[in-house]
Amino acid sequence: MSTVVSQQSGIERLEYRVEGMDCASCVSKIETALLRLAGVSAVTVNFSAETLTLQRELTGGTTEAQIVKKIRSLGFDALRVTRSCVAGSIPAASATQEEKPRGTCYGHQHSHAHHPSLAAGTNDGPGSANVFMRVGGMDCASCVGKIETALHRMPGVLAARVNFATESLEITLAEDAVSADDIVNSVRTLGFEVFDVRSKSDAPIDEASPPLPTPALRWWQTRKGRYVVGLGSLMGVAYGVAHLIPSLGTWIFGIAVVAGVIPFARKAFALAVSGSPFSIETLMVTAAVGALVIGEAEEAAAVVFLFAVGELLESVAAGRARAGIKALASLVPKTAVLMPADGGQRTVPASSLRVGDRVLVRPGDRVPADGKILSGHSSLDESPITGESMPRTKTIGEQVFAGSINADGVLEVHVEKAASDHTISRIIHLVEQAQSAKAPTARFIENFSRYYTPIVMAVALLIVVVPPTLLGGEWGAWLYRGLALLLIACPCALVLSTPAAIASGLAVATRRGLLIKGGNVLEMIGRVDTIAFDKTGTLTEGKPKITKVVAFNGYGEAQVLALAAAVESASSHPLGKAIIAHTQARNLTINPAVDASATAGRAVHATVNGRRLAVGSPTYAREVADADATLGKTMALLEASGNTVVALIDEQQGVVLGLLALRDEPRADARQGVADLKAMGVRSIMLTGDNRRTANAIAAGLGVECESELLPQDKLRLVNQMKLSSRVAMVGDGINDAPALAAADVGIAMGGGTDVALETADAALLKSRVTDVAHLISLSRATMANIHQNVAFALGLKGLFLVTSVMGITGLWVAVLADTGATALVTLNALRLLRFKGASPAPLSHSASA
Repeated sequence: MSTVVSQQSGIERLEYRVEGMDCASCVSKIETALLRLAGVSAVTVNFSAETLTLQRELTGGTTEAQIVKKIRSLGFDALRVTRSCVAGSIPAASATQEEKPRGTCYGHQHSHAHHPSLAAGTNDGPGSANVFMRVGGMDCASCVGKIETALHRMPGVLAARVNFATESLEITLAEDAVSADDIVNSVRTLGFEVFDVRSKSDAPIDEASPPLPTPALRWWQTRKGRYVVGLGSLMGVAYGVAHLIPSLGTWIFGIAVVAGVIPFARKAFALAVSGSPFSIETLMVTAAVGALVIGEAEEAAAVVFLFAVGELLESVAAGRARAGIKALASLVPKTAVLMPADGGQRTVPASSLRVGDRVLVRPGDRVPADGKILSGHSSLDESPITGESMPRTKTIGEQVFAGSINADGVLEVHVEKAASDHTISRIIHLVEQAQSAKAPTARFIENFSRYYTPIVMAVALLIVVVPPTLLGGEWGAWLYRGLALLLIACPCALVLSTPAAIASGLAVATRRGLLIKGGNVLEMIGRVDTIAFDKTGTLTEGKPKITKVVAFNGYGEAQVLALAAAVESASSHPLGKAIIAHTQARNLTINPAVDASATAGRAVHATVNGRRLAVGSPTYAREVADADATLGKTMALLEASGNTVVALIDEQQGVVLGLLALRDEPRADARQGVADLKAMGVRSIMLTGDNRRTANAIAAGLGVECESELLPQDKLRLVNQMKLSSRVAMVGDGINDAPALAAADVGIAMGGGTDVALETADAALLKSRVTDVAHLISLSRATMANIHQNVAFALGLKGLFLVTSVMGITGLWVAVLADTGATALVTLNALRLLRFKGASPAPLSHSASA
């Protein structure tokens, strides 16, 4: 738990992890309930990160146990968040870099910065932890509570703190406490695995060692999944028994209703006493019990089962949407080669690096921390961070980012930012901030039920009571009519009106290779009027290709290609691979090369057919070869078109034999995709970290607006600016796009992108087609039209038969028909979406297609 106590005001800041939130309405339920507790204020729930923060007055009368009990009474799991942070007078979220003590977490919820043992090492007082271990097999929030409760009961255990995310356990023991072996046995008795047990005097646990594999639970293994399976099985048995022995049908359906409604009744009661009396759970329970009372047990069981299935589907979708932040942390290098001041090298956890350390970055390694190059020069692939499509050459004194990939040279880097504050950590923080800033939008049925539920219940009560008491009506007849009204008001058709259409829409999307994470996303996509595209890997292929070969000094294009490919045959540089691939595609012979070497970031050298050749940058070519005005003009023209230019050089004669221009070309359907969006009235703009010259060349060819040379925070800033005047969707494929994807009204990832983008985004184009963006928007608009029709059908039929039932014109069997008929209508209407063919392609202008 992250706790900050103000000595002046006596207010404590507490933080919890909350599991089981299915939708945005869960946030308001929790906040409403907790704000009613004495001394509790500033309650903030982050649905995406599953975190809860609040302030508690120490003299307010509400204990931590009461807070947890209240959360759990609403149907959610709660556990304290354990951070390896040093508590002080400055909250961790607002402390500056200079104010932060060593070991303090920086700005985000995940414990990937420092292991608890590292923080403990800075505090040798009586409250510091002295036993550390890893615990495997924890699969939910209640596991943490079980372990902590069991250990706190053991003699001499002063504190036991479990970190669910890192599977670590730190314990503070008194001098006369139980042994570590007793603790291990106690944890294992609870059904968990224990490994890497260390005392304070031992070496700290190496965070680079992987935890025990804990496979993600399938939907049927979760609590809600088991409940749905059990209730479905019970209903299946009920149908079978009712068919074989009709006299027992009502009884067994009644058992199914009672078994199924009890959990929802408990939750409805907890919500009622917590300030939310008219929830959808209240309506469902009332409708189910009402149907059971009037003898329609089968209908009541169907209502309970359908509601349970809807809750399960929401839970599954919410779990998938939350996986993005976890994927971000996996991109941080786990180990680093530390170069101590006393000499030598040793491999250490990257999370243990401190400002001022020196690290060695070998070819193929990821840079473990933000810093400055002390020695060496190399090409670095910064595309995961900046989106730059081409590797950038860097040398002594230049900055490098954590997560960048070192292509060729050996670098010695001076660490300038600790693990808790490097580039990847800041991106994680940006994603969390963007997700928490999204305004929670309650489900349609939940919003409607705020008025629908109390009105229907009040009307039913008036129908039962008023005519007999004031008008001399017969109690039995009016009770029958009131119960019929409750049955008509059963939410079955309303509950299905939206999910039925969305289910059809999602099925169509899946067939077309479009992954959409939930109905709210499908609804929002159709409302966007601005699409922000990343460039590299989104509008373009993400791989450099040769666009032009210019030969000099009597050589032909084929000769230049073959010789350049021979020189690059020993190189792993992306440009070299593109040259070789293009040469092979033209079926040209690549002669063997010997004595290959590289001048990092400048050129590759080799001897081919007895001649010493090099493939290098224009700068290198000007240094070692004669460069006349024609050569310089050709280079400038190629670069002006957004190409990266390399030269084939005869180093013995000092002449340039040819120039090769490479560029990350647009996807084949990019122009069509942009044209389709324009025809639908949607604006397109390209946001990229690439250089301005390349970005403008690509944008001009596609007919889109362009903003270039952007870092992740720049993309986030521009998306937030555009959101002030329009609804914005962001389309991207890399880690550098993750904050903007999360901040946009809808985030859309290309299927060929990183796992981070796929998990952070709300939707994904699995076939990586730009034209599928228009299909997404068109499908969303068709689905929303279908939903509006379904709601009209459901409410129209209910309204009609409510009137006829109250007047006594129609009886109970018509009430049942009204509900089942409305359900059938909305289902059949939703099935029409399965015939959706996609957006009509817009005609391409001659200039756009050229």
